[in-house]
Amino acid sequence: MSKIKGRGDGYHLQQKLQAFEVKCRQAGLKITPQRMAVYKALLETDEHPSSEMVFQKVRQIFPNISLDTVNRTLLTLTEIGAAFSVEGSGDAKRFDGNLEAHQHFKCIKCKRIIDFHYKPFDNISSPKTLNRKFKVLKKTVYFEGICDLCAKR
Repeated sequence: MSKIKGRGDGYHLQQKLQAFEVKCRQAGLKITPQRMAVYKALLETDEHPSSEMVFQKVRQIFPNISLDTVNRTLLTLTEIGAAFSVEGSGDAKRFDGNLEAHQHFKCIKCKRIIDFHYKPFDNISSPKTLNRKFKVLKKTVYFEGICDLCAKR
């Protein structure tokens, strides 16, 4: 898994791991070495990994960890707000540990998911008709298309 500048450097990584420990305590979760390893694997990549990808990474440290444990941990991370599940169109669920305001672009050919930030999307409003009927909890902006690498091929 490749590292992203700013997300994987030691100082910021330590800050994020400490904030994660606080989130776990607030949610009443134990801070286990396996849970920390799953979260760290998510923070150290810009690939928006699937649970299988995280499993392969964490297995290098904890050879006996199961895919089910990694799956459940990733879902728990999304429930406590330590990670996001990247919306998709029928492929394996992908995860993102970057909690800063940003949006996603997914290449329909290579399946790569790329972070981008367009400030006007940060505070996108919901339609009034929707707000009258439902309580909107999350708003995301997600684009699909062909990435720069695939367009060159």
